[in-house]
Amino acid sequence: MKVVKALDEEKVGQEQAAAENKSGYIRFKKFHFIMLLFFIIFLSAGITAFVLAFGEEKVVTVEKERAEFKKFYTAYNTLNNGYFKNVDRQKLINGAINGMVESLDDPYSDYMSDEEAKSFHNTISSSFEGIGAEIQEKDGHILIVSPIKGSPAEKAGLKPNDIITSVNGKSLQGMTSTQAVTLIRGKKGTKIELTIHRPGTEAPVKVPIVRDEIPIETVYGEMVGKGIAKVQITSFSSNTAKELVTTLNDLQKKGMKGLVLDLRQNPGGLLDQAISISSMFVPKGKVVVKEQDRSGKIKEFGSQNEGNPTLPLVVLIDKGSASASEILSAAVKESAGVPLVGEKSFGKGTVQTAQDFSDGSNLKYTIAKWLTPNGNWIHKKGIMPDYPVKLPDYASLPIINPEKKLELSSSSEDVKTAQKMLKALGFNPGRTDGFFDQKTKEEVEKFQKAHKLEVNGYLKGDSTMKLMELLRDKIQKNDTQLKKAIEVLKTRMK
Repeated sequence: MKVVKALDEEKVGQEQAAAENKSGYIRFKKFHFIMLLFFIIFLSAGITAFVLAFGEEKVVTVEKERAEFKKFYTAYNTLNNGYFKNVDRQKLINGAINGMVESLDDPYSDYMSDEEAKSFHNTISSSFEGIGAEIQEKDGHILIVSPIKGSPAEKAGLKPNDIITSVNGKSLQGMTSTQAVTLIRGKKGTKIELTIHRPGTEAPVKVPIVRDEIPIETVYGEMVGKGIAKVQITSFSSNTAKELVTTLNDLQKKGMKGLVLDLRQNPGGLLDQAISISSMFVPKGKVVVKEQDRSGKIKEFGSQNEGNPTLPLVVLIDKGSASASEILSAAVKESAGVPLVGEKSFGKGTVQTAQDFSDGSNLKYTIAKWLTPNGNWIHKKGIMPDYPVKLPDYASLPIINPEKKLELSSSSEDVKTAQKMLKALGFNPGRTDGFFDQKTKEEVEKFQKAHKLEVNGYLKGDSTMKLMELLRDKIQKNDTQLKKAIEVLKTRMK
């Protein structure tokens, strides 16, 4: 008997469509842009004149207008008729809408231009071109939620909570996440330079990255021990549930008796996919997630039970696990008694919907809270694992700019990081205070010789890249969180 039934495609489509329509996480409604203007104007009764100034300049006059709109009309007319040069009236309206959204002080609500909206839609398409990292705006800064597995961002060493301060020298201060995405994304093969500040470090570092095609392949499975499989889900895109079905059935043929589900650094995605996947492990009829609207009304989403809820399971989470990842984690923890291992999750407990306008622009806004099966709201709090486990200290070391030369007698935070990396890889620079002395030079030479690099005694280019690559490999091999998850799983398989 297969672990997961091969679901009927039409049924899946109907269930996914229903889930999307009911939950509103990502709904795309067609709505003529000009209706937004009519909505603003016709909320008040007694319109006497409304003229879009395509030719002669005219003033909008409104009788019995709502008081809160009077200032808006006055500002629009004042700028439209009195500014020292001609204004773009479309930009004025767009700016007003953007201002309304920004006043919500919600990093997950956004007004997007047509170009920004295209980038937004790409997040659930089959692929896109860029660096491969989920970002969000927080307190006026652009933060990395999580890099995508195998992406240029991950290979460059970017981590959750890294702050992107500028792109190719242009500051991102005060930008929305979609505005930042527009700058960061670009054609495959083109180079971009990010300035990154990592919390806990003193100085920002410039990180050159070559953009690539980022395929939205979201499920990766492998056997990691006798009867034990590990499946990593990197995001929740439109085909993730189907990918997981295929992967689990393949792993069962290889002898899977227990599963570690890895949701670390998974920034989330589509709610219907989180519900479908949760249903594979939560018994039918039990609650997967709840949704609470502005009036306090709560709607429950139950397990569809399209899998094997008796399969021994352990779930891995960390501070990069957000949104749909947290929905899945909370669902299996509270409704199926599945233990969580790792670190506290990110803490995103809101649901968004998106509305397209006919000019290509888009309004994304928060419509509800989501609650765990037990009614907990994890927003800005995250989910605590049952077994807290950290990765080794060297796993959190900052990245080093490979274009910067670290040499004898130099002193910097980058040198300190390089010394710690060398030590983690079995070399002994003698110190980790950031001063590049003769001993450090000798260890760099040993490192270069051991890995068939040019032996010159300084770190730059290929030597720096190799140093970070080897450290990343060591982190993966010495995955303390995965080891603990396997240990816990074995007790559940007895």
